[in-house]
Amino acid sequence: MSPSVQKGAKKPDPGAEVFAEGVRLLRQNPAFDAVPADFCRRDDCGLAPPGGWAVVDSDGTVHVNPRRRAEPEEWAWVLAHCLLHLGFGHVPAARGVRVQPDVYEEAARCAVVNRFLATFPVGRPPVALPQEYPGGDEEELAARWRRDGLPPAVTAGTAGTADHDQLLVEWQNYGHTPKDWSTAFAAALTRTMSAAMDRAGGRFDQETGERLPVRPWTRALGWFVSSYPLLGGIAAGLTVVADAELARAHGITIAAVNAEAGEVYINPLRQQTDEEWRFILGHEMLHAALRHGERRGGRDPFLFNVAADYVINGWLLEMGVGDMPEGLLHDPQLKGLSAEEVYDRIVRDERRIRRLATLAGKNRPDILGAPLDRGPRDYVDLDDFYRRGLQQGFELHQRERGLLPAGLVEEIRALAHPPLPWDARLARWFDEFVPRPEPVRSYSRPARRQSATPDIPRAGRYHPPEEVPRCTFGVVLDTSGSMNRVLLGKALGAIASYAAARDVPAARVVHCDAAPHDAGYVPVGEIAGRVRVRGRGGTELQPGVDLLERAEDFPRGAPLLVITDGACDVLRVRREHAFLVPRGAGLPFTPRGPVFRMS
Repeated sequence: MSPSVQKGAKKPDPGAEVFAEGVRLLRQNPAFDAVPADFCRRDDCGLAPPGGWAVVDSDGTVHVNPRRRAEPEEWAWVLAHCLLHLGFGHVPAARGVRVQPDVYEEAARCAVVNRFLATFPVGRPPVALPQEYPGGDEEELAARWRRDGLPPAVTAGTAGTADHDQLLVEWQNYGHTPKDWSTAFAAALTRTMSAAMDRAGGRFDQETGERLPVRPWTRALGWFVSSYPLLGGIAAGLTVVADAELARAHGITIAAVNAEAGEVYINPLRQQTDEEWRFILGHEMLHAALRHGERRGGRDPFLFNVAADYVINGWLLEMGVGDMPEGLLHDPQLKGLSAEEVYDRIVRDERRIRRLATLAGKNRPDILGAPLDRGPRDYVDLDDFYRRGLQQGFELHQRERGLLPAGLVEEIRALAHPPLPWDARLARWFDEFVPRPEPVRSYSRPARRQSATPDIPRAGRYHPPEEVPRCTFGVVLDTSGSMNRVLLGKALGAIASYAAARDVPAARVVHCDAAPHDAGYVPVGEIAGRVRVRGRGGTELQPGVDLLERAEDFPRGAPLLVITDGACDVLRVRREHAFLVPRGAGLPFTPRGPVFRMS
């Protein structure tokens, strides 16, 4: 090739190649691939945002800034954001003069789109986005922000900080009816979810590719996705395992669920109607979504499962979800009670309750503590999925299907605000019951800055001797053979850090196994690293508690923190106290003080 031809050849545009790869990643999602939108990346495009990535107009065209550089995954997210504006009806196509919405409405639409993309991931955002988004639809958010002002983080669009990524323009295709983008996207999303459920539910023969007959539980699961918004998102994310041998091996009569794996195990040999399968699947989905396995704590697994069954079955009957199969648990007198309150009632009649049956069978919980062994699979943390899915389903259900039981509404709203972790609650306990030493100033003690100004006397700060014994606490440490050394170290480390943060000089430590061993006052900096655990025998904590309560050099108002694995004797503590136990462990008595469960 001659030098003149080489000089005149057009150089490849690396930005265009990266953008094309982003479009390819977007089109891998069938829902977005079915939206008939165009992409404009011309240099002379007057609608492309100069300081952003892209804008979308109601004519169905996404105008992309050709000078903007991003990764393919970021372009995929930007284009998905724009197409969702089309699909959600934010930029409807129409003829005539268009009036652009105000900044509050546009910001609310962007927040709703970003909230959806958080649960329907495509690519990754090119800017930092908040972890949580406010609830409500576009109209509610816009009205709230007009009143209170725009928040700084939840309104990120794709056109930069100064422009808008939604443009209402006059429909240009004269002679054709304006395009209904919302209907097109809804149809594409329905086909995508249906195909995903077909693959997950094994409705196609792996060898021939032919569609298999639809099972009644599959029809029930599809009904939740298409017609019951409260549990539709949960149903789309769960896997139904219909394996007769697996059910027989684990004694599952009808169904069981494991929230950690996101799996519902059913016995396909059971003959139930479609309406009964709706009730069964709704029952198991509420077990998983409301985290009954996590909320059980140290309670009896079967009795707490029975209590949760009474509550859930009452809700499903009140909501009219399917037909309750014969033999399931229901008592109208327990209406309005939580699972914990029902447990406190039925635990008094444990012998009779043991004869009852859940969906898994007689005296067998259908909330499984661990996934059933059915081969390798991918595990994900589903806690955020359940919380988001139930919260968004609740908002849709309120708009489309009306009222829900009050107890269920309270639990869904409680899930939107997850509880504080154990270490944060332990820090609050320290703030409330362990006072901070109050320093005083005295000219008898020179200040540290006195040498800088020798002519000016300065008072020094110090802690008087009477403050030291007032600001302390006691630690009763279970050092029996059943205590886990890792959890023990984590507990002592947390105590040392919080005590040091509050300037607590020392803590009184007592090791307990078969007999108490008084370690005396230990500086908080040495609690975690240099405390020598002396005993490794049995577990009797009451002598250690009595030793501190009778000690003349231990203040009467100082609180106690008992660290144990729960395999201990019954304790009677006559002063302010708290328990620090491993997650899932229970105490053999009803504690009067708070219980912090280490994870």
